[in-house]
Amino acid sequence: MKLNSLRHLYVEELKDLYSAENQLLKALPKMAKASTSEELRAGFEAHLKQTKEHVTRLEKIVKALGESPTGKKCKGMEGLIKEGGEMIEEDPGPEELDAGLISAAQRVEHYEMAGYGCVATYAKLLGESEAESLLRETLEEERDTDKKLTQLSGHINVEAANSGETNETHARSKKAAAGR
Repeated sequence: MKLNSLRHLYVEELKDLYSAENQLLKALPKMAKASTSEELRAGFEAHLKQTKEHVTRLEKIVKALGESPTGKKCKGMEGLIKEGGEMIEEDPGPEELDAGLISAAQRVEHYEMAGYGCVATYAKLLGESEAESLLRETLEEERDTDKKLTQLSGHINVEAANSGETNETHARSKKAAAGR
């Protein structure tokens, strides 16, 4: 790949991430508000602060290249956020909602990790060492967030499973009582 074409791809991918992060800035407060677990809500609020820093880093990197970070819409993030919003609108029980929010958030984190991993590699190949360092820092923060979500899912998913069993048992008891 020619250096010029790699630079073009690099800038386009940075703009895509910038759009993704800005979309996430709007979605995270909704996810925090929808969550019933205080621990999950706090995690979303902490990630919102972190996401603001990610936006600032991307602005710095893109402006250092003499480009504008705007002008591109990340359709991948748009789709992930839409899916998460649809799940919230289905109005599941509290435990199922929190489990679903974690699932949606982890999809977002994995999408971001893929994007940041690629642009960090591009930055390295293009000799953009400061940008590479900032992008790798963001990548590590995204990985840490994913790990925290995995830890939360350990007990939230169990609660959702137990709640589902309780609801099914209750429904079977009700049905059996009605049949008598």
